[in-house]
Amino acid sequence: MKIIIPMAGMGKRMRPHTLTTPKPLIPIAGKPMVQRIVEDIIKVCDEKVDEIAFVVGRFGKEAEDNLVKVAESLGAKGSIFYQDTPLGTAHAIMCAETCVTGKVVIAFADTLFKADFKMDSSKEGIIWVQKVEDPKPFGVVKLDANNIITDFVEKPQEFVSDLAIIGIYYFKDGDYLRNELKYLLENDIKEKGEYQLTNALENMKAKGTKFSPGKVTEWLDCGNKDATVYTNQRILEFIKDTGIVSSTHKNVNSKIIEPCFIGENVQLIDSVVGPHVSIGRDSTIENSVIKNSIIQTNSKIKNAELSNSMVGNFSEFTGKSSDLSLGDYSTIK
Repeated sequence: MKIIIPMAGMGKRMRPHTLTTPKPLIPIAGKPMVQRIVEDIIKVCDEKVDEIAFVVGRFGKEAEDNLVKVAESLGAKGSIFYQDTPLGTAHAIMCAETCVTGKVVIAFADTLFKADFKMDSSKEGIIWVQKVEDPKPFGVVKLDANNIITDFVEKPQEFVSDLAIIGIYYFKDGDYLRNELKYLLENDIKEKGEYQLTNALENMKAKGTKFSPGKVTEWLDCGNKDATVYTNQRILEFIKDTGIVSSTHKNVNSKIIEPCFIGENVQLIDSVVGPHVSIGRDSTIENSVIKNSIIQTNSKIKNAELSNSMVGNFSEFTGKSSDLSLGDYSTIK
């Protein structure tokens, strides 16, 4: 089985953090977002994943090497493919055309989730969904009495279903999918100026492919700073029993209110940290109160009060904020 992760987007809604770090590599509770996505997918797969293909922009060699290491740490081959022009979801998948074969999972890179099911790879196709209160901003699916998807509806203004598509798909026959995607590209079939996966899904359904829903218990978005901070909070709650405070951190007269992620060689001095705080390695927190925030690596927070905030790598902050978004290599005093 293969996993394809389209992740070439620029992450404009996450700036300034994505000016220097690709959005899927931003850490959530101490691990890059994309690593958590892949780990969660592998947990629910009922077969071994032998290759993970990352479809990226020109992120640079260091980022690409890190992605390959993520795959290798999970026992899979890591492959890098490029999408230089944003031409839609179908185009992004076809940038990794050689991997669209056999059993394949497609997962877009800003979707984290919690699920308590095992994927049945004998099904023809699975589209993962989550029940939402307001389906209008989402693509949704309709089901028949046999729990088979009958319709895909994009951003319905009248109620047709509350099962939103979360951006993770399984296909038993990747070669069939590849042919359908290739047909869209070769015949220049676009939706709103882009080649869309949903058009291929519609064509496959019309030809008799039976798509089943895979229902997750929680769907977490990382589309902007506030959503990412909230996702960090939820992930910390999920993993709070697994020991996520590094034994190498230094605590001087400080209090940690768990759940928190405290990375290697972090220094906490006369501070209160937590709940729901992630601090990357080699950062220092001094005389500060921090809650519900993400502090990345090698940063210094001093004489500060922070909540609902993100601070990048190699940055310094002094002051009070309930809504700080400070990028890498930045200083505010």
